Amino acid sequence: MTKIKNWIRKFLASPKTRAVALMLLVGGATAFAQTAGDYTAGTNALSTVAEEIAKYVPIVVKLCYAIAGVVAIVGAISVYISMNNDEQDVKKKIMMVVGACIFLVAAAQALPLFFGL
Repeated sequence: MTKIKNWIRKFLASPKTRAVALMLLVGGATAFAQTAGDYTAGTNALSTVAEEIAKYVPIVVKLCYAIAGVVAIVGAISVYISMNNDEQDVKKKIMMVVGACIFLVAAAQALPLFFGL
């Protein structure tokens, strides 16, 4: 019986247990902080966040195009060097560069649709 008591004391005295207890206490209090049925604060916050994220979509689209251009230039140089050195995997490199560029352009086209712009 004393072994069990000592184990319980040691368990409750550990910093990990204290941290978990604090997280459960704070998490439980946060879960019950909002009154039942009144979700206007949450919906207002979500709509504000959605509007702010939508402002960044054109910038991210241009960034995707710029990254695709850099990938195309670096990939073309890499393929050129591979062709001059008579390497075996030239087709593989070409397909990887083209695939990466297609993905970036497709992602740039799909991003505004994802946010409904």
